[in-house]
Amino acid sequence: MNGSSSAITVGSGPASQEPKVAGRQWRLPVDFLFHQLTVFAAFLAAAALFATVIAIAYDSRISIRAFGLWRFLISSEWNPVTQTFGAFPFIVGTLVSSAIAMILAVPVSFGVAVFIAEIAPGWIKRPVAGAIELLAAIPSIVYGLWGLLVFAPVFSQIEPWISQYLGAIPGIGLLFQGPPVGIGMLTAGIVLAIMILPYISSIMRDVFIAVPPALRESAYAMGATTWEVAWNIVLPYTRSAVIGGVFLGLGRALGETMAVTFVIGNSNALSASLLMPGATIPSVLANEFTEATTPLYLSSLIYLGLLLIAVTLVVQVLAVLLVRRLGRREGTAT
Repeated sequence: MNGSSSAITVGSGPASQEPKVAGRQWRLPVDFLFHQLTVFAAFLAAAALFATVIAIAYDSRISIRAFGLWRFLISSEWNPVTQTFGAFPFIVGTLVSSAIAMILAVPVSFGVAVFIAEIAPGWIKRPVAGAIELLAAIPSIVYGLWGLLVFAPVFSQIEPWISQYLGAIPGIGLLFQGPPVGIGMLTAGIVLAIMILPYISSIMRDVFIAVPPALRESAYAMGATTWEVAWNIVLPYTRSAVIGGVFLGLGRALGETMAVTFVIGNSNALSASLLMPGATIPSVLANEFTEATTPLYLSSLIYLGLLLIAVTLVVQVLAVLLVRRLGRREGTAT
């Protein structure tokens, strides 16, 4: 009887008059208002993205109607005079330059993060971390000017050595043969690697520092070296976050415009050599948007932007799927 009475009291008290949303019971009206504002902000961001994609798709309808999807993707001809447009060279250039950047930036970022989290003394950690993060604050056009006026002339003196030694390796030698002009796909990849390094290394550093000290101390107590602790303890523990940081850097590399435009050479022709000029989707948009004088030309450029959004979306979906798969594996192992 007493239990029933107490149950009735709880159900009929002031708490029963509080607004409920999605099964939640709010203690104060401000909690309910805060919840609604956060939901609105989330849906507003999603709606803005959806509206942007719809607008770009609508503006590219002329090119889609003229070339379709498959023909536009596999065609290598980009000729405004004959009004024939194909995106294949620019898709390849975008993927190759980003791949070069990731190959160079990920190991360096890992080394920087390990140095700050595991090796560096306390008095030097903050200055080094601040210097790395300062790279992210430099505008991309400054990277482009530096790459064109400073790095490219120096790199042109190194390219003959690259062609002589790396160009003689069977199987991959063709990738490193070309004139020593200093600008090209490899130069763009190196500049991109410098640009995305602070994003990847900052995430790695933060998650490495967040590893429980007991894990490190246990490994060191068993005689593990610093490398063994970093590779076998710290990295597996933070694997999901590290992969997320790597894909964040990849997304940054895929969409970079001005820095790549300055140093890639902006050639519409495909070449097997990384020392030859090339082009990416963002660089083509930056170079030719003001020259698009016909509706089909302008629509084809916008179509390139739509493809860039699709490539970025695929990369993000793959990142989410990979992180979830790793999470399931870790849960199974546990």
